[in-house]
Amino acid sequence: MLPAGMSLLDSFKLARDCGFDQIEPPATFDQEDAARIKEAAVAAGIEIGSVSNGMNWKYPLTDSDPAVAKKGLEAQTAALQNAHLWGAEAILMIPGIVTPLVSYREAWTRSRGQIEQLLPLAEKLGVYIALEEVGDQNKFLLTPLEFVAYLDDFKSRWIKAYFDVGNVMPLGFPQDWIHTLGPRIAKVHLKDYDPKTRKFVNLGDGAVDWAAVRKAFVDIGYSGTYTVELPSGDQAYLRDVSQRIDRLLLSPI
Repeated sequence: MLPAGMSLLDSFKLARDCGFDQIEPPATFDQEDAARIKEAAVAAGIEIGSVSNGMNWKYPLTDSDPAVAKKGLEAQTAALQNAHLWGAEAILMIPGIVTPLVSYREAWTRSRGQIEQLLPLAEKLGVYIALEEVGDQNKFLLTPLEFVAYLDDFKSRWIKAYFDVGNVMPLGFPQDWIHTLGPRIAKVHLKDYDPKTRKFVNLGDGAVDWAAVRKAFVDIGYSGTYTVELPSGDQAYLRDVSQRIDRLLLSPI
């Protein structure tokens, strides 16, 4: 979301000055790059709460090509190491993608096998693997009950949910998912959704019932981070987004 063309330090300071307490950098294989991100965050006085991983899409853990799946596992390993270096609590992971070449059953089986390989490192580093539901984009884990069953089957405290409010809108109601997932939620992504255009929009500009979502988070006792996932913009835009979070989720009732 931060403006392109700015230095890491300046962009992190901008996030802090606009009211954000934490940031979520993308995972990187480059150790020097990882060190620069940590240095900039410390200098800017902002925490790194979690690690995103766009490499999930390029290298799915469930790919029918073993070489691609292996690269996906390496990407997740890098994300865990990044999180440990940066002091982040969790990494975001898309567990699997159903395609014409990868059936739902195959995605379920392959993703579980891959994630099981990562659990020892997650436990050693003290970093949660937070699995994100991405709606109809990956055609996997499409109901809250199924997501709960998938998570619980690992029988590991290091497997959690990264819940995205906007992603579930084509599939149901965020407040229902929140109540069902309950304490399994480690991190939250925020965005809104316009069912007419089937596009994600700014907070409060779509069909999300934010009062119900807020109540659901209170009901389950969620006290973690809310991370916004929207397009990038300038200082005025970022400050407005920050104020929308305060109004919709954090201000006194």
